[in-house]
Amino acid sequence: MNKRRLGRGLEALLGREEGGLEAATLDSAEMLHIPVDQIDPNPYQPRRDFNPVDIASLADSIRQHGMLQPILVRPHHDRFQLIAGERRLRASIEAQLHEVPARVLELDDQRVHELAMVENLQREDLNALEKANAFRSYLDHYGGTQEELASRLGVDRSTVANFLRLLDLPDEVRDAVRDKKITQGHARALLGLPNEEERVDAYRRVMNEGLTVRQTESLVSSGEPIPAKTRIRKDPGEPSATAAEARAPHFVELEQHLHQRFGTPVLIRLRGQNRGQIVVDFHDEEQFQRLSTMLRGG
Repeated sequence: MNKRRLGRGLEALLGREEGGLEAATLDSAEMLHIPVDQIDPNPYQPRRDFNPVDIASLADSIRQHGMLQPILVRPHHDRFQLIAGERRLRASIEAQLHEVPARVLELDDQRVHELAMVENLQREDLNALEKANAFRSYLDHYGGTQEELASRLGVDRSTVANFLRLLDLPDEVRDAVRDKKITQGHARALLGLPNEEERVDAYRRVMNEGLTVRQTESLVSSGEPIPAKTRIRKDPGEPSATAAEARAPHFVELEQHLHQRFGTPVLIRLRGQNRGQIVVDFHDEEQFQRLSTMLRGG
């Protein structure tokens, strides 16, 4: 079994699993079709940059296939405020839809903040610094420990800690992570150096020599020069920064829908034009049994 625990998903956080934060579930939430001009943005959205090309592609997908998954909103000052689904909402506006399907939930600010983080935590295209800043903003506003936040989001404490540590990097290195010039793996390796000056020097060498994550880890741990013949631009196992962007938007949206439905990560792997796999992750025997029951229609 896969012991990796990335998150429970929106449904679990809303109470589908025992010990959830709310009694309501997505299935019991009221479904409405709401005019797009009556929906305000989520003030706790961790994502700051939305790729216009990605939004345009998703808009085309919505025109062809419709919106496969409703957005989540809450009543707010005689209007509605977005909880989850900003990419879908933006794409729907670009597709010139006048209204969108939405599930309406009664949630307080803290729950909305948590759901915004859970929705975006699984997304590979969300910048690591955006995730780190979202965790920091939550802890500054609501207090608590990293362990308590991890428990509320259904992730390992190390996940929260590793993202927060990125905020300790020098500005130049943080900018590189934000701009996807280096990966989070590179950044975590550089944190092994004792001070800001050494981290900047090592980062510049990573950029100048095109070092991989493994080579950066070796550089940090030994300080020995890396032979030129071993320098390559990218490990074969390291995902491309644009891999998520190259995928069809309706597949990405379906993954998100299934992730929220099952409360566990779901991956669609294409093997050709009309072939592929849907991979559903689970991390323990209890989750496996729950998934088995759901898939069997129980």
